[in-house]
Amino acid sequence: MVSSKMAASVWKRCVTAAVKVKCLSPSLLARRWLLSAAYTDSKVWEAREKDPQNLAVLAANMDRTYERNLPVSSLTVSRFVDNISSREEIDQAEYYLYKFRHSPNCWYLRDWTVHGWIRECLKYGAREKALHTLKNKVQYGIFPDDFTFNLLIDSYIKDEDFKSACSVVEEVMLQEAFDLPSTQILSLYALGSYLATKPELTEPQERALGASLLICGLQQDNTIGLSAQLLGSALLGKVEVSKDIHAVFKGMPLSWSRGYLDRALAVMERVAAASGDVKLSKDTLDHVNDLLQELSSNSNSTSDTDSSGEESGGEEDKKQEAVDEKDEAEKARLPDYINRFKALSSQLESQGKVDSASFQALVTALAQQNLAAAEKVDLEQYQSRVQGWDSEKRQLIQREKEMKERAEQEKRERLAAKTAAQQG
Repeated sequence: MVSSKMAASVWKRCVTAAVKVKCLSPSLLARRWLLSAAYTDSKVWEAREKDPQNLAVLAANMDRTYERNLPVSSLTVSRFVDNISSREEIDQAEYYLYKFRHSPNCWYLRDWTVHGWIRECLKYGAREKALHTLKNKVQYGIFPDDFTFNLLIDSYIKDEDFKSACSVVEEVMLQEAFDLPSTQILSLYALGSYLATKPELTEPQERALGASLLICGLQQDNTIGLSAQLLGSALLGKVEVSKDIHAVFKGMPLSWSRGYLDRALAVMERVAAASGDVKLSKDTLDHVNDLLQELSSNSNSTSDTDSSGEESGGEEDKKQEAVDEKDEAEKARLPDYINRFKALSSQLESQGKVDSASFQALVTALAQQNLAAAEKVDLEQYQSRVQGWDSEKRQLIQREKEMKERAEQEKRERLAAKTAAQQG
């Protein structure tokens, strides 16, 4: 009898645990399939040939070199970053990265130095420094590769800091570095997770998110990719209608052509005409609908304000009118865009091409299916890349040694010539 009760109790606990696992949110499940321990492990990186240095001596040598207006070598900066051993030294390294970027040798910051800098920031709890130097890349020269971007995005996702993860994705977008499938998956997950929190977005944030969704979405010819293209184009279209086309493409790798809302609707038309199983997520369509309604409301309130004000002329107004004529024509098409959206939404619904799953859930499923295979390819390429970096670094060290020997030889020859001249 006691044994029977114990068995029933164990069975009940197992069933309860199973139900809890099944009901976990996507964000909790995400921890199981984000970048693996093998991907984020620094074993391959730490196995490189060591070049131990005294940072105090390196810093003093760099300071003297800069004071004499001479260039510091990229190898010296690399050695400093490679030998960081504390959080305080992260701040020192940041200073010398800045100094190097503003020196004649600024173009020669090594790829492995950038990778090492991000790794050291993550290792010593200075992730905000990594993001700061990345956002201010022109001042620090921090232009990471895909693998390094992945490490930083993943660290923010695992802490559920989706806003910061999207800040990194924005930098990926600006570098147009969505080549790796793993980077695409992590970026789309970060974007989808952040949007799922329904944040109050500023215009610059809408622009950055829109461009990131559009450019990353172009790499995926499926429901996820097309949904990302739709929302990305719509967000950019909102900025275009609210401001002008220059507010959209300035500083962005985007088309200068007007009509981003038209491009969003073209994505819907493409899905409606497709013969395959491609769809658009319902929450994406809802987001675009809300966006169009907001634009319509703002447009109506602006019209009321303009009609109640006094008309003004003058040279400046005429000039502004001429400049904004095409932008105003695009804004005037908003009612047509709204009608087309409603018609296309109904068509997609009737065709069964609206996926009830959320964009975030779709990306979660994509990651569960494809991220492990993508990781394997990345790790193979990373190991090869680290070997290439080591080879290049050895060549630089050998070249430095030969230059020092040559300089010493020339110094001895000058001294010998000076001595001979004095004796003569």
